[in-house]
Amino acid sequence: MGEGKKIKKEKKHKKQSRISIIYRSLVDQIREDKLAFTVYCICRLVIVAVLVRSVMQGQWESCFICILASVLLLLPPFVEKKINIQLPSALEIVVFLFVICAEILGEIECFYVKYRFWDTMLHTVNGFMFAAFGFCLIDIFNRHERFRFKVSAGFLAIVAFCFSMTIGVLWEFTEFSIDHIAKIDMQKDTVVTDIYTVSLDETNSNTVVKVKNIEKTVIVSKDGTETVVNGGYLDIGIIDTMKDLFVNFIGAIIFSIIGFIYVKNRGRGLLGSMLIPEVASDTEEYTGPEEI
Repeated sequence: MGEGKKIKKEKKHKKQSRISIIYRSLVDQIREDKLAFTVYCICRLVIVAVLVRSVMQGQWESCFICILASVLLLLPPFVEKKINIQLPSALEIVVFLFVICAEILGEIECFYVKYRFWDTMLHTVNGFMFAAFGFCLIDIFNRHERFRFKVSAGFLAIVAFCFSMTIGVLWEFTEFSIDHIAKIDMQKDTVVTDIYTVSLDETNSNTVVKVKNIEKTVIVSKDGTETVVNGGYLDIGIIDTMKDLFVNFIGAIIFSIIGFIYVKNRGRGLLGSMLIPEVASDTEEYTGPEEI
């Protein structure tokens, strides 16, 4: 019995040591870029400060978000190490700041509610970032010597755009599902003053009924409880979802154009070189893909 406990203890110690080694390795990888490492340290300090405050106030949900943010900060070096690429300093910094803006400021400090533009801004950046990652993945395959065909710069841009939009759609699916399962409001409802619907058409002839200049909506529950929505009618999530997808579209388009120009002029685009990851071991000069 004692021997079994000893073996379990040794396994646990080895697992903890392995996690510690991986963590130190990832941090060392970030440290190679002084600017990115400085931003990383500042973000870490912010997370620790918010975590301590959350513990003192007994806000355990905020504590979980802080832990999640800490893990997300290690994603860039983890991706670099896992698929052997070198992320540009600018892209790493964008990811670090995105984590802080989304998790700490957005969720814990309630910026999503206080500032309506906050969610829109982050979804735009999200579309931009995932277009960058999608572009990077295909570009790495495209430049690998074992692949017998090369794709054009236009095709790379289209794939990056589609990859980003797919991630955006999957995230909206996630928000919708969590709202219905956990009964929360990730989609953020919107108050509108005009509605145009065939649902109010009593003739069932598919005629659009227009209701304009709505001042308030009274919601009556079965138990007689009344809830008043001042200023208009409460839209349930759809406006927020479509807005998020639209700004994701804009972010993806912007990066796809940057990526297209970068590949067409490989190595000579300053903006592209600041944002597009490279193969870490790639030292050969690349002249551009052959068209198919």
